[in-house]
Amino acid sequence: MAKRLFDITFASLALLLLSPLLLAIALWVRWDSPGPVMFRQQRVGQRGRPFNIYKFRTMHADAPVAGLQITVGRDPRITRAGAVLRRFKLDELPQFFNVVCGQMSVVGPRPEVPRYVALYPVDLRERLLSVRPGITDLASIAFRDEAALLAASPQPERTYVEQILPIKLQYARQYVRSHTLWLDIRIVAWTILAILGHPVSLPLSHDHSPKP
Repeated sequence: MAKRLFDITFASLALLLLSPLLLAIALWVRWDSPGPVMFRQQRVGQRGRPFNIYKFRTMHADAPVAGLQITVGRDPRITRAGAVLRRFKLDELPQFFNVVCGQMSVVGPRPEVPRYVALYPVDLRERLLSVRPGITDLASIAFRDEAALLAASPQPERTYVEQILPIKLQYARQYVRSHTLWLDIRIVAWTILAILGHPVSLPLSHDHSPKP
């Protein structure tokens, strides 16, 4: 109950206070390249229920059918505005609407596309899907430079599935096992610091460099 109250309060205040910024970003996306302002993609939510996640569009309009479901390095599908939005995670702001609607939390394991959820270990899948997915989590902070890491790999999707995804699942399992409202507040603070370029020491430490 406390977590849901925190989610609704935080997301509602964010949408209210950031409404001028949201409008400015929407106009910039529309001006920068042809296509819709918003990008919707099906993700797997709590208890395995699919839902549409909202983001500001950061790729050219035909990009979703033109490549991988992960972003690799300086992906040519990304627009000029999109590169800036992704750098500062501004494309994620519309997910506060998902939070208000009850599909997501401010903090929780990031929702994956069905393709990758199908790869979760069976004994872990039900546990991770027992909570609402979040806008940010420990893995989002740890893999803030994920696109650059994948760019260094000759087989980006294989690197994601075999090296990055298992570590993300460890972070998610840790969160589900021990999450508290205080931890949520700290993760929000760590996320802001990471976006601003400050180093953040997380509770679970790993070497995130892709192996050859």
